[in-house]
Parts: sequence; C-alpha cells; structure tokens
Amino acid sequence: MYDLLLNIIDEIGYFALFLVLCLGLIGLPIPNEAVVMTGGALGASGILLPIPAFIMTFLGICSAMTFGYSIGRFAGSKLSDWFKRKKNIGKFVAKSEQLSERYGGYAISLSLCLPFLRHVTPYVMGMNRMPYKRFILFAYPSALVWTLIYFIIGSVVGDQVQDLSDHIYRYGMWIIYVLAAVVVGYIAYRYMKGKNKKDQIERPM
Repeated sequence: MYDLLLNIIDEIGYFALFLVLCLGLIGLPIPNEAVVMTGGALGASGILLPIPAFIMTFLGICSAMTFGYSIGRFAGSKLSDWFKRKKNIGKFVAKSEQLSERYGGYAISLSLCLPFLRHVTPYVMGMNRMPYKRFILFAYPSALVWTLIYFIIGSVVGDQVQDLSDHIYRYGMWIIYVLAAVVVGYIAYRYMKGKNKKDQIERPM
C-alpha cells in the first residue's frame, strides 16, 4: 500500500495527496493516516514542500467528509434501506447513529479516529438533516487538528510511516474510547459546574 501511494505521488505530485484521500471514500486500500503521515515525511525530507503538502491533505479530508455529508443529505432516504440490508455497511451506519445520538456533532470529531466510521458519520449527519453550517463547524476544525497531528507525526518518523500507520489502524478503537471518555468527562464537568452555579443563584440569602 505504501509503495502504491509513493508511486501515485511520484506521478502527479501534490495532487496525489488530495486525490488518494478522496478515493479512500470508495475503498482505495490506503489508510488515511498513512497518506497524511507520508505527506509529512516527504515534506520533512524536502521531496515535497511542507505547506502545499499539508494543504492538499487537509483539503482531501474535508472534501471526502463533505461528499459523504452531501450524499446523506440529498440521497440518504433512498440509500438508507439499502445500507441496512448490507450487513457489513449496516453495522457501521448503526454505530455511527449511536455516536450521533450520544455525542451530537462531536461524533464527527470522534469518528475521525476510526478508519470506516470517518466516512460513514458525515453521511449519517447529512441523512439526519444536520444544517451544513453546523456540520462544517464540527467537521473542518476537527479535520484540521487531525491532519496536523498526523502530518507532524509523519515528519518526525520519516520512513517508519508504514509500520506506524499499521499500529494506529489496529488500535483505532482504543483511541476513540479514550477520546469519548474525555468528551463525556468534559460534558459532565460543564453540567455540574452549571448546576452548582444555578443552585447558588436560586439559594435564598
């Protein structure tokens, strides 16, 4: 997979980073983590300029998420029953719907940590009629942070990108559990803080 990516980059340059991330939506067998880290590694080595490489990877992630959202928004009702009949796809749609119900827009951020859910969740958000402005409020900043993290990792690890991406791919579920716990803890903290403040206001002097 890594050699395939390098061959594509060698043929069409920076645009390959954008194109491969878009094609990942339809099953190109190269993990997004590997693509972004490869961009970072090539930028650090001088083969590609870091800023254009980063921009193309970021735009690639954003375009894939926006495409998924658009499909869900405009064709979701027609595709929903078909997806549910497909056992493998249906379970990811169901998982994404659970994340959406539990965490709202933050499900978009959490789904970036899992290889297939990152494609399904924008579709589910579109199917659930999330306003586009609200979608981009969660999707694009999350994509920026996610891309920046892996781009920097790639610039540090260099030619170890393939081995590292395999480990990240394998342990992605643990990552989302940790992030989910952080989000739940933060929400609980905000709730308790707001509740205490309300009690203090309502408490008679």
